Amino acid sequence: TITAHVKSYFIDMMLLNAACARPALFNGLSPSVSGWRTPEVRFWGAGRCPRQRRLASTAAHSNGFDPDDTIPRTTTPHSGYHFDGSDRRFFEGWYWRLTLPGRGQSFAVIYSVEDPGSQRPTSGVGAQIMGPNDSYLLQYEEGTAGFWADPHELALGKVFAASPGCAPAAAPCPPERFEALVSEGFQVQGGRHQGRIVSREAGVVPGPAPSVASARWDFQVTPRLGWGSPGQRQLSTAGWLAAVPIFEPHWQVLMAHGSASGWIEWGGERYAFQGVPTYAEKNWGGGFPSRWCWVQCNSFDGHPGTSVTAVCARRGVRLVPGLEEDVGLIGLHAAGDFHEFVPNKGDIGWEVEPWGTWRIHGENAEHTALVEATCPPEAGTVLRAPTADLGLAPFCRDSFSGRVRRLRSRGWGEGACWPGLGDRAQSVLPRGARAATPATHRVPNTIPGARQ
Repeated sequence: TITAHVKSYFIDMMLLNAACARPALFNGLSPSVSGWRTPEVRFWGAGRCPRQRRLASTAAHSNGFDPDDTIPRTTTPHSGYHFDGSDRRFFEGWYWRLTLPGRGQSFAVIYSVEDPGSQRPTSGVGAQIMGPNDSYLLQYEEGTAGFWADPHELALGKVFAASPGCAPAAAPCPPERFEALVSEGFQVQGGRHQGRIVSREAGVVPGPAPSVASARWDFQVTPRLGWGSPGQRQLSTAGWLAAVPIFEPHWQVLMAHGSASGWIEWGGERYAFQGVPTYAEKNWGGGFPSRWCWVQCNSFDGHPGTSVTAVCARRGVRLVPGLEEDVGLIGLHAAGDFHEFVPNKGDIGWEVEPWGTWRIHGENAEHTALVEATCPPEAGTVLRAPTADLGLAPFCRDSFSGRVRRLRSRGWGEGACWPGLGDRAQSVLPRGARAATPATHRVPNTIPGARQ
């Protein structure tokens, strides 16, 4: 058993002071006295850092600052692409999950870029899909030529192979022309996801065998909840320190709950769906945490729109090589409210088995919460994740087979369930880094509270 007590206040403030010694560039933005300066270029490809900047009347969606109140109330900070053109180790990854009704099957669509524009052997672009019954598919290409992403919005894409007679371009193509122009590739823009990939893994660290030879998809995602109270400015999941390139990695829940309509072709079968629960998040930085677990559900029986996210991790501190700190979080959207359990507002702790049992508990000034999740020991698929040394490599295990056993609160009476929630939920997705031993952690209330 591992027990950790973290005095995060000292670490966070020490590193924040060091980071602020010079202007930071992140997400294509740099601070200025008169306002945020944003790039002239709307879309930019891997390895190209916009140098020309102008004052903006409204800020980019990626930093959450919106003086004219024009950003949709489901748009979160850090929606845009974060690469700043530097030569340091860098990845950015995007994750969407769709929960299909009836058969209890789900899909996870995962895009990632590694070391954009560099000559490192880890440089590449990948599209992974986890499908029904723990099935899996990856298409990967060495190098990042042709990858594009928007530093302002949630938009990205990559053409692995253009259709005959068409030249691949590092820019979005009209959605109505995607099928005609792209033989292999993907793009996300305006909430619409389109893609056609095949099993191709040359240049990537070997991992699980593909379950199908190819996949196609076309679906539209409509956000319902971002990260924060409905109708209010949405929050940075990791707090205001996520805007400073200190920790490895950073994390943002892009959409705690949404709906998707369209289709996915998988293993010769087309899955058509309408208004199914959808969740999205992203990570960026130098590599995934050395240890973590993650539980998420937004398809509670009889309670549409309820979403629970619980995570605990041991992440790196970029400015002090070899230093790590433990962090954790529980976020609950239910009955029109948002409840957050984080170290700067209370206590967070967890007990985690190597695989199959997760127990995460939190407390703030008003409530206590306990999330318990389990899945069968044989469930799950090994996925590739960005690592600091190997790039995209087999490093985590995901399962669509989890169950939440308890979601309790003290605030409405000792041992009571959250109002409107039952005692169980389906389609929970636990995720965990490989761990050799069980772990018990508690992070005390030592981080100063501040929010973007």
